[in-house]
Amino acid sequence: MFAAERRQLILEMVRANGAVSLRELARVVQTSEVTVRRDVRALEAEGLLDRRHGGAVLPGGFTRESGFPQKSHLATAEKTAIADLAANLVEEGEAIVVGAGTTTQELARRLARVPGLTVVTNSLLVAQALAHANRVEVVMTGGTLRGSNYALVGSGAEQSLHGLRVSRAFLSGSGLTAERGLSTSNMLSASVDRALVQAAAEVVVLADHTKLGTDTMFQTVPTDLITRLVTDEPPAHDDRAGTELQALADQGVQIAVAGGQGGSAGVAGPGGDPASARQQRRDVPLPGPRRQVPGAGGGGLRSASAAMLGEQGPGAERARVADLRRR
Repeated sequence: MFAAERRQLILEMVRANGAVSLRELARVVQTSEVTVRRDVRALEAEGLLDRRHGGAVLPGGFTRESGFPQKSHLATAEKTAIADLAANLVEEGEAIVVGAGTTTQELARRLARVPGLTVVTNSLLVAQALAHANRVEVVMTGGTLRGSNYALVGSGAEQSLHGLRVSRAFLSGSGLTAERGLSTSNMLSASVDRALVQAAAEVVVLADHTKLGTDTMFQTVPTDLITRLVTDEPPAHDDRAGTELQALADQGVQIAVAGGQGGSAGVAGPGGDPASARQQRRDVPLPGPRRQVPGAGGGGLRSASAAMLGEQGPGAERARVADLRRR
């Protein structure tokens, strides 16, 4: 395929989906990510699209939000790996809240196997994924249906969350930076996500590497309220994603990274083989105290998840994220 043909196809994909990862573009045009990145730079220079960390969006993508059909085809392998990893945090008999999004929908499909679980959600997609799980109780918020992402929003949704207290909130969004935390492009969705955060003792953000370093209009979760980030392995050339992970870790966010090819077969424990660890979970422990909710028993919750994922010192944290940046 000639360069002009590649770039036309890339432009058509971005126009159809709103945002596309470099990995997906390379797969469709059947070339390397290095070549695709060069094509994206050329198209950006012509003002036809905007580059984002690990992908490309329509011009003005800072304020534009893709609908569910477009989002469901983006970074599917990465979302699967993230959902597999995040599901390991959920224990039998726990009560959690799960926000709207295609990544949280993948998580919900795995939560159907957790007995005694109670899931509070404003997402029709999450509820649908759990509808036939006999041992999982699903509680839906009220609110007004927002058709673009099949989520309940508005004052009804927010009021139904008042007085609720659960162990963890699992949220996704449109962008994540160390400076502002998690953000989204829609004001109503952001407001409900903030209410979900207030109901939880811990906040777990699910975000693939294309969202790292991306900032959108409405902040949902400031960085100091994020307990853990579950993400995928950024490409070796994506220095910005590695830098953002380092900045998030420096601010006390625990970081769990699933293998870049969707592999999350196990935990890279102390003394493990570094080569095999790259295709497994890489967990950066919490270096300092985090938000505690009175009466919520935050320490017990943290010790349970820490025992599951493995605690190491701050030095190991910096080494792991630095290694991620180099690769």
